[in-house]
Amino acid sequence: MGVTQPDKGEGTAGRYGEGIRADARIRVELRGGGGVGLQVTSSVDPYYGRKIRGDVLAGLEAMGVLHARVEVEDRGALPYVLLARVEAAVRRAWPECPGRIDPPGRLEPGPESERDKLRRSRLYLPADEPRFLLTPALFGADGLILDLEDSVAPEAKDQARILARNALFCMDFGGAERMVRINQGEEGERDLEEVIPAAPDTILLPKVEDGDTVRRVQDRIQRIQARLGLKRKTWLMPIVESAAGVLSAREIASAADSVAALAVGLEDLTADLGAERTREGGETFTARSLVVLAARAAGVQPIDTVFSDVGDPEGLLESVKEARALGFEGKGCIHPSQVKIVHQGFAPGPAAVEKALKIVKAYEEARRKGLGVVALGTKMIDPPVVKRALRTVRLARELGLLEGGE
Repeated sequence: MGVTQPDKGEGTAGRYGEGIRADARIRVELRGGGGVGLQVTSSVDPYYGRKIRGDVLAGLEAMGVLHARVEVEDRGALPYVLLARVEAAVRRAWPECPGRIDPPGRLEPGPESERDKLRRSRLYLPADEPRFLLTPALFGADGLILDLEDSVAPEAKDQARILARNALFCMDFGGAERMVRINQGEEGERDLEEVIPAAPDTILLPKVEDGDTVRRVQDRIQRIQARLGLKRKTWLMPIVESAAGVLSAREIASAADSVAALAVGLEDLTADLGAERTREGGETFTARSLVVLAARAAGVQPIDTVFSDVGDPEGLLESVKEARALGFEGKGCIHPSQVKIVHQGFAPGPAAVEKALKIVKAYEEARRKGLGVVALGTKMIDPPVVKRALRTVRLARELGLLEGGE
């Protein structure tokens, strides 16, 4: 690396103790000589102790650490988590360290996400809590969000973004869209520098109030990708969470060609309005409707807020059905148990499926005849309507709502 480590510096990252699992606490104390002294305490030492030691030493070498006392207290951390904690601890001890640790077991990110991908559910996962990153693909959400914003304490932002990057490289998303919610301002720029090299599908932007914010993020992403030679498309999902944001919703939704969806966040919005959030939602009806209108006018997906009461599945289903009636295409989830209910609420009804089947049949007939125009009876069918019908039929088939070979 051409940079010599300093003789002094201390850094600690990660967690260890009762109730902690799938994590590790790493303490690094730099020194002027003596090589690396490594002490490991692990709940799985009889089985993986040698590998843990090997991974840590290789990680320290990759960071350029030649002389240090290192303590590892492991609670069953996966290799990519362990090395994320090592990297964070070294950076805290040595802020100018240019090194990075390439985690073992990297997976291919899969095909690029489509702009109009199905986004009924997005499940928030705190990016600094490894136990939530073990098997999230099993929950079946359309998107999995590694959250670097509200669910991460300010003092943990630096280590969380490293863990999020490694999770993007190594975690099995099971076909779900790979999403990251970044922070605002300079903190968000640091998030992008860390996670964009791991090729996330979609970046969520919190508390957006103008189009310039969206354009700045798109520009930052493109500059990082150009520097690294990355060609993969990264979509944006701005989140409107204030009165100013709602009134600028159309500008935000149409600010950049990377915007795929526009979401609304009601916890911060109701606070900004000075309103009490209710189950009925009358206090935010106008704001949510404006977000739907703005998204549709800009040709992007309108996505509804989260439902915060995990213990009220009936209320969640009502909320999803209301969101769908307003024109929303998806909703946020803060607990895995909400995913199935959200999908149930967004499932197409019999009338919608029947209409979609007729449109698809007319479309396929027009293609067979080589016609460039699709008609249903005397009414011309626009391409976006055909696309929506195809999606409805596909979804109905996936949910088992169609009989036989329909």
